[in-house]
Amino acid sequence: MTEAPRSQFLSLHVLETLVAVLPVRDENGSPKSLVYGGVERHMITSQARRRAERVHARHRANAGIGALAGRSTGLRTREWALITAKSLETDHGWDRQEAIVTARAVIEATGLKFGDPAKKTVAHLTKVLLFAPADTGTRIAARIQEHAEELRAWRDGYLRIQEEAAKKSPRKGGRKADPEPDAEPEQETGSHDAALPALPKHHRDAVLFAIAPRDAIDIALYGRFLAEIADSPNVDGAVQSGHAFTVQEAEQVDDFYAAADDAKLHRKRNALDFLDSADDAGAGMTGYQSLISGTFYRHAVLDRVQLHTNLRAAGMADAEAAETAVAAEKEFVNAFVEAFPEAKKNSTASTGSLPALVLAFEGARPYNYAAAFQLPVDENPTSAGGEGPAGPAAVRRLLHHHAFVGDRRPDLKAARVLTYDPQIDAVLKESGGAGVTAVKTIEELTP
Repeated sequence: MTEAPRSQFLSLHVLETLVAVLPVRDENGSPKSLVYGGVERHMITSQARRRAERVHARHRANAGIGALAGRSTGLRTREWALITAKSLETDHGWDRQEAIVTARAVIEATGLKFGDPAKKTVAHLTKVLLFAPADTGTRIAARIQEHAEELRAWRDGYLRIQEEAAKKSPRKGGRKADPEPDAEPEQETGSHDAALPALPKHHRDAVLFAIAPRDAIDIALYGRFLAEIADSPNVDGAVQSGHAFTVQEAEQVDDFYAAADDAKLHRKRNALDFLDSADDAGAGMTGYQSLISGTFYRHAVLDRVQLHTNLRAAGMADAEAAETAVAAEKEFVNAFVEAFPEAKKNSTASTGSLPALVLAFEGARPYNYAAAFQLPVDENPTSAGGEGPAGPAAVRRLLHHHAFVGDRRPDLKAARVLTYDPQIDAVLKESGGAGVTAVKTIEELTP
């Protein structure tokens, strides 16, 4: 039997109940929030979720687990010079300091800007995060080793002229003379001054190929943007992610904590003098942390056409791209359901959470059901509009919203739901399925 063609967009919707957690924080260490429907809601940003998903999928692929087992994945870091230097040192026997200096010069001359050389903590870090295939460093190192004599000579000239330019430029923080009224503004000179010897084109092309997205599946899924190097390809991601927010009004608790000083307590327990045992009473450290609870709605969309396009742009033949896209979709769905941001994971056990409900369906366009929760869930059973606990109430709303939209949008199809909560399973049975198919595994969520 011929399979029905798959729609362009796969929409995923999740309801998950979290208790006393803090997956993301703002600059003050407080929970992030937004105002929706006239009330404040807790929020877990899409950035935190996307990173958790990427890392989850990468770890599984590297461990030989899942649909992407053994396939190429990416690494987002500022440490490509250090990674390249490590490969030069361990794989090719270079002196560590020479390896670092050479790797930085080659990558910098390709177009990436680095931190202030005078500051050891950032001197060998790029100013922006670069999302590139995980083998980028070893590829650049192999190129440097293969042409070591030529690149050493180029490096020495590059560093010498760079050092001379640095001596001529005014020191940071030093006072400059006031310019003449009609004088042209001075142009800042950086590490890519025109006077610096350019990296030979054949070497620059090799580095550009190394940092290109190539066949890294997570770059094809989530995309990347690199403004510093105009001729290095950017990728429009195939995944669209929304911020998660609570379906009910935000409530948080400021948890006071006290940490014991083990050495002090040991000394007091073994004290031979009552004065010594009373010395320095109290906790070793105290403080506050804000914790949040609630049922969250989150949403993401996979654009299958964009994913296939990205894989074809990476050099895959059409058949290979189609096969890889199916595998990537399976792993993306798995990560969307399973992955969780790791902030405060040890003190809140947040990563053990399981979704109350996952709803997956296909369509000719993306579908966001946030409107189902514009009116916050009222959990008070004694109030006029009380709906009871937020989890089951949110499931009823989501299923009703989907059924209502589905009656008006004939492109919606293949709707499936997965729950890990027996209370929600009972709600699904009460609703008579609501036009969706219940499944028991993540793999069954997508056709």
